[in-house]
Amino acid sequence: MMEHILIVDDEEMIRNLLSSALLQEDYICHQASNVDEAFVLLGEQPIDLVISDIMMPGRSGVELLRDLKKVDPDIAVLMITGLSDMNTAMECVHLGADDYITKPFGINRVVLTVKNLIERRCLAIEKKNYQVSLEFKVMEQTAQIRKTMNELSSAYDNTLTALVKALDAREKEVGSHSERVMNFASFLGGKLGMAGKELQELAKGALLHDIGKIGISDNILLKPGQLDDGEWIEMRKHPQVGYAILSEIEFLKIPAEIILTHHERYDGTGYPKQLKGEQIPIGARIFAVVDTLDAMTSDRPYRRALPFAAVANEIIKFRGAQFDPAIADLFLSIPRKHWEECAGKQFI
Repeated sequence: MMEHILIVDDEEMIRNLLSSALLQEDYICHQASNVDEAFVLLGEQPIDLVISDIMMPGRSGVELLRDLKKVDPDIAVLMITGLSDMNTAMECVHLGADDYITKPFGINRVVLTVKNLIERRCLAIEKKNYQVSLEFKVMEQTAQIRKTMNELSSAYDNTLTALVKALDAREKEVGSHSERVMNFASFLGGKLGMAGKELQELAKGALLHDIGKIGISDNILLKPGQLDDGEWIEMRKHPQVGYAILSEIEFLKIPAEIILTHHERYDGTGYPKQLKGEQIPIGARIFAVVDTLDAMTSDRPYRRALPFAAVANEIIKFRGAQFDPAIADLFLSIPRKHWEECAGKQFI
């Protein structure tokens, strides 16, 4: 590729001398006798390097340099100055000139300087293009990683949802109890100011709360009548079984804590650890309220769904015993229609 050089000087003899020498080096040369002509040519030709005299009639080489760098900061500029203009030459360097030569100059020195500046410009442009390319590749790879992580997260969520639906079906739940409880918990958690990862972990804990029942035999889990003492001992192991299943999975460690404590009671009479008050994770305290909502407003083999008013009475009755008082009060302050929207159905 042949580089284009623009020579700007009011002396035709100097323009011709420089053009002749640079043409011998296979550069394409353009000439302008003043700054205005230079900018006309710059608008018409792709110029790689400008050689400009500093002192010219009309607008000076300094003005050319200043305006040129605003238009094209990558263009190489070589200034020509007299020995008496050294201060101006240094000013040009500060304004962005790549180098300067003094009159009288040796033509070989000019040619060598031009070669060096062209080479430096090419390297700078290559570096800039590489940087842009690298940034673009990083953006592409980052987008791909995010897409993959989102797909992986979606695959995890779909797998967990399918597993929970299978568990709900095993217990002959009407609809999806676990998904409704997840929706209730997420809604109530949002009202408490939870967001982002904390809210996602609450949702997973609520969705997977009964995962431990996978280890409970059908004879106990599906028994139509009351469980005896021995059977209750087995049934009450399901939070610990669920915790054991999920706590080794890194992204489910926090949900596993909710699963372990979802049958604890605010007054300390729950199981498996008899935790009390704020010893119980906030997610499990939220769960206790919304699990009661879904259990009471859903049909059971032994009874029909109860009215929403019965749920409110239950929350009031056991406020401070089974339920965190602050969470119970927040639940009671939320209009019934919002809970119905979460459930996807109307209550009695």
